[in-house]
Amino acid sequence: MTIKVFLADDHKMFRDGLKAQLDNVDEMVVVGEANDGREAVKMLEELKPDVAVLDVAMPMLNGIEATRNVLKSLPGLKIVMLSMLADQMYVVEALKAGASGYLLKEESFSQLLEAIKIVLSGKVFLSKSIEEAMMEDLVRQIRSGEIENNTDPLTDREREVLQLIAEGKTSREIADILFVSVSTVDTHRKKIMDKLSIHNTAGLVKYAIKNKIIIEG
Repeated sequence: MTIKVFLADDHKMFRDGLKAQLDNVDEMVVVGEANDGREAVKMLEELKPDVAVLDVAMPMLNGIEATRNVLKSLPGLKIVMLSMLADQMYVVEALKAGASGYLLKEESFSQLLEAIKIVLSGKVFLSKSIEEAMMEDLVRQIRSGEIENNTDPLTDREREVLQLIAEGKTSREIADILFVSVSTVDTHRKKIMDKLSIHNTAGLVKYAIKNKIIIEG
Protein backbone atom coordinates (compact mmCIF):
# COMPACT_ATOMS: atom_id res chain seq x y z
CA MET A 1 0.00 0.00 0.00
CA THR A 2 1.27 3.47 -0.89
CA ILE A 3 1.66 5.88 2.04
CA LYS A 4 0.31 9.35 1.21
CA VAL A 5 2.47 12.06 2.79
CA PHE A 6 1.78 15.78 3.14
CA LEU A 7 4.53 18.38 3.76
CA ALA A 8 4.26 21.84 5.33
CA ASP A 9 7.28 24.10 5.76
CA ASP A 10 7.76 27.77 4.92
CA HIS A 11 11.32 27.15 3.64
CA LYS A 12 10.76 26.03 0.05
CA MET A 13 14.30 24.78 -0.53
CA PHE A 14 14.09 22.48 2.48
CA ARG A 15 10.60 21.32 1.47
CA ASP A 16 11.70 20.62 -2.11
CA GLY A 17 14.62 18.52 -0.90
CA LEU A 18 12.42 16.52 1.44
CA LYS A 19 9.82 15.95 -1.28
CA ALA A 20 12.46 14.66 -3.69
CA GLN A 21 13.74 12.19 -1.11
CA LEU A 22 10.27 10.97 -0.12
CA ASP A 23 9.20 10.54 -3.74
CA ASN A 24 12.18 8.23 -4.23
CA VAL A 25 10.84 5.85 -1.56
CA ASP A 26 8.87 3.11 -3.32
CA GLU A 27 5.96 2.92 -0.90
CA MET A 28 5.55 6.68 -0.36
CA VAL A 29 4.19 9.60 -2.39
CA VAL A 30 3.95 13.29 -1.49
CA VAL A 31 0.36 14.31 -2.26
CA GLY A 32 0.53 17.97 -1.26
CA GLU A 33 2.59 20.82 0.15
CA ALA A 34 1.89 24.00 2.10
CA ASN A 35 3.88 27.12 2.89
CA ASP A 36 2.13 28.06 6.16
CA GLY A 37 0.03 26.50 8.88
CA ARG A 38 -3.31 27.87 7.77
CA GLU A 39 -2.83 26.66 4.20
CA ALA A 40 -1.75 23.29 5.61
CA VAL A 41 -4.98 22.84 7.60
CA LYS A 42 -7.12 23.66 4.56
CA MET A 43 -5.21 21.32 2.24
CA LEU A 44 -5.06 18.48 4.75
CA GLU A 45 -8.83 18.54 5.15
CA GLU A 46 -9.16 18.32 1.36
CA LEU A 47 -6.45 15.74 0.63
CA LYS A 48 -6.80 13.49 3.70
CA PRO A 49 -3.29 11.95 3.55
CA ASP A 50 -2.04 9.17 5.81
CA VAL A 51 0.60 11.28 7.51
CA ALA A 52 1.54 14.95 7.64
CA VAL A 53 5.06 16.23 8.25
CA LEU A 54 4.74 19.74 9.68
CA ASP A 55 7.30 22.36 10.58
CA VAL A 56 6.76 23.73 14.09
CA ALA A 57 7.65 27.34 13.21
CA MET A 58 5.34 28.50 10.42
CA PRO A 59 3.66 31.86 9.72
CA MET A 60 -0.11 32.47 9.89
CA LEU A 61 -0.60 29.44 12.16
CA ASN A 62 2.29 27.61 13.82
CA GLY A 63 2.63 23.87 13.40
CA ILE A 64 1.36 23.07 16.89
CA GLU A 65 -1.84 25.09 16.44
CA ALA A 66 -2.26 23.68 12.92
CA THR A 67 -2.06 20.19 14.44
CA ARG A 68 -4.63 21.02 17.09
CA ASN A 69 -6.99 22.45 14.44
CA VAL A 70 -6.77 19.77 11.79
CA LEU A 71 -7.18 16.87 14.20
CA LYS A 72 -10.64 18.18 15.10
CA SER A 73 -11.82 17.23 11.60
CA LEU A 74 -9.30 14.46 10.85
CA PRO A 75 -8.76 12.66 14.18
CA GLY A 76 -7.10 9.68 12.50
CA LEU A 77 -4.39 11.72 10.78
CA LYS A 78 -0.84 10.99 11.96
CA ILE A 79 1.36 14.03 12.36
CA VAL A 80 5.14 14.19 12.63
CA MET A 81 6.59 17.52 13.74
CA LEU A 82 9.90 18.67 12.27
CA SER A 83 11.78 21.46 14.00
CA MET A 84 15.09 23.14 14.66
CA LEU A 85 13.90 23.53 18.27
CA ALA A 86 14.56 20.90 20.92
CA ASP A 87 12.98 22.92 23.76
CA GLN A 88 10.92 20.66 26.04
CA MET A 89 7.95 23.03 25.93
CA TYR A 90 7.60 22.73 22.15
CA VAL A 91 7.74 18.93 22.30
CA VAL A 92 5.20 18.71 25.13
CA GLU A 93 2.82 21.17 23.46
CA ALA A 94 3.09 19.31 20.14
CA LEU A 95 2.21 16.01 21.81
CA LYS A 96 -0.64 17.63 23.75
CA ALA A 97 -1.97 19.01 20.47
CA GLY A 98 -2.08 15.47 19.08
CA ALA A 99 1.18 15.05 17.16
CA SER A 100 2.49 11.48 17.10
CA GLY A 101 6.14 12.26 16.40
CA TYR A 102 8.76 14.97 16.90
CA LEU A 103 12.27 15.13 15.50
CA LEU A 104 14.85 17.75 14.65
CA LYS A 105 15.61 18.92 11.11
CA GLU A 106 19.24 17.98 11.67
CA GLU A 107 18.26 14.30 11.94
CA SER A 108 18.94 11.93 9.06
CA PHE A 109 16.32 11.19 6.40
CA SER A 110 16.27 7.57 7.60
CA GLN A 111 15.08 8.87 11.01
CA LEU A 112 12.14 10.59 9.32
CA LEU A 113 11.24 7.39 7.47
CA GLU A 114 11.38 5.50 10.75
CA ALA A 115 9.18 8.13 12.40
CA ILE A 116 6.56 7.92 9.64
CA LYS A 117 6.37 4.13 9.87
CA ILE A 118 6.22 4.12 13.67
CA VAL A 119 3.43 6.72 13.95
CA LEU A 120 1.41 4.88 11.28
CA SER A 121 1.63 1.78 13.47
CA GLY A 122 -0.10 3.71 16.22
CA LYS A 123 2.96 4.48 18.35
CA VAL A 124 4.68 7.74 19.30
CA PHE A 125 8.12 8.58 17.92
CA LEU A 126 10.68 10.85 19.60
CA SER A 127 14.22 10.81 18.26
CA LYS A 128 16.99 10.04 20.74
CA SER A 129 18.33 13.59 20.49
CA ILE A 130 14.89 14.95 21.44
CA GLU A 131 14.62 12.58 24.40
CA GLU A 132 18.07 13.64 25.62
CA ALA A 133 17.31 17.34 25.11
CA MET A 134 14.01 17.01 26.99
CA MET A 135 15.72 15.36 29.92
CA GLU A 136 18.43 18.04 30.06
CA ASP A 137 15.82 20.79 29.83
CA LEU A 138 13.69 19.19 32.54
CA VAL A 139 16.66 18.97 34.91
CA ARG A 140 17.56 22.60 34.19
CA GLN A 141 13.98 23.78 34.86
CA ILE A 142 13.75 21.81 38.10
CA ARG A 143 17.04 23.24 39.35
CA SER A 144 16.17 26.81 38.37
CA GLY A 145 12.61 26.66 39.71
CA GLU A 146 11.13 27.52 36.32
CA ILE A 147 8.54 24.75 36.29
CA GLU A 148 5.11 26.10 37.12
CA ASN A 149 1.62 24.64 36.88
CA ASN A 150 0.17 27.29 34.57
CA THR A 151 -3.03 26.82 32.58
CA ASP A 152 -3.31 28.60 29.25
CA PRO A 153 -6.29 30.97 29.61
CA LEU A 154 -6.79 31.38 25.86
CA THR A 155 -9.04 29.35 23.57
CA ASP A 156 -7.75 27.81 20.34
CA ARG A 157 -9.27 30.65 18.30
CA GLU A 158 -7.80 33.29 20.62
CA ARG A 159 -4.33 31.75 20.17
CA GLU A 160 -4.83 31.92 16.39
CA VAL A 161 -5.82 35.57 16.59
CA LEU A 162 -2.93 36.35 18.95
CA GLN A 163 -0.39 34.81 16.56
CA LEU A 164 -1.74 36.94 13.71
CA ILE A 165 -1.71 40.07 15.87
CA ALA A 166 1.88 39.33 16.89
CA GLU A 167 2.80 38.89 13.21
CA GLY A 168 1.66 42.47 12.61
CA LYS A 169 -1.65 41.76 10.87
CA THR A 170 -4.39 44.41 11.09
CA SER A 171 -7.92 43.59 12.24
CA ARG A 172 -9.09 43.73 8.62
CA GLU A 173 -6.33 41.36 7.50
CA ILE A 174 -7.11 38.95 10.34
CA ALA A 175 -10.82 39.08 9.49
CA ASP A 176 -10.06 38.20 5.87
CA ILE A 177 -7.78 35.31 6.88
CA LEU A 178 -10.30 33.84 9.35
CA PHE A 179 -13.40 34.64 7.24
CA VAL A 180 -15.03 36.59 10.06
CA SER A 181 -16.05 40.22 10.55
CA VAL A 182 -13.71 42.93 11.80
CA SER A 183 -15.95 43.36 14.85
CA THR A 184 -15.50 39.66 15.68
CA VAL A 185 -11.72 40.07 15.50
CA ASP A 186 -11.92 43.16 17.73
CA THR A 187 -14.01 41.17 20.21
CA HIS A 188 -11.37 38.42 20.27
CA ARG A 189 -8.65 41.06 20.72
CA LYS A 190 -10.50 42.59 23.70
CA LYS A 191 -11.07 39.17 25.31
CA ILE A 192 -7.37 38.30 24.87
CA MET A 193 -6.28 41.57 26.44
CA ASP A 194 -8.75 41.18 29.31
CA LYS A 195 -7.74 37.57 30.03
CA LEU A 196 -4.03 38.39 29.96
CA SER A 197 -4.36 41.83 31.59
CA ILE A 198 -2.33 43.21 28.70
CA HIS A 199 -3.66 46.33 27.02
CA ASN A 200 -1.27 47.13 24.20
CA THR A 201 0.00 45.34 21.10
CA ALA A 202 3.63 45.38 22.22
CA GLY A 203 2.65 43.50 25.37
CA LEU A 204 0.70 40.95 23.33
CA VAL A 205 3.73 40.36 21.09
CA LYS A 206 5.96 39.77 24.13
CA TYR A 207 3.40 37.33 25.58
CA ALA A 208 3.13 35.46 22.26
CA ILE A 209 6.91 35.03 22.05
CA LYS A 210 7.33 34.05 25.71
CA ASN A 211 4.52 31.49 25.53
CA LYS A 212 5.62 29.96 22.21
CA ILE A 213 2.62 31.16 20.19
CA ILE A 214 5.04 32.92 17.87
CA ILE A 215 7.67 30.28 17.20
CA GLU A 216 11.01 31.45 15.87
CA GLY A 217 13.33 29.05 14.12
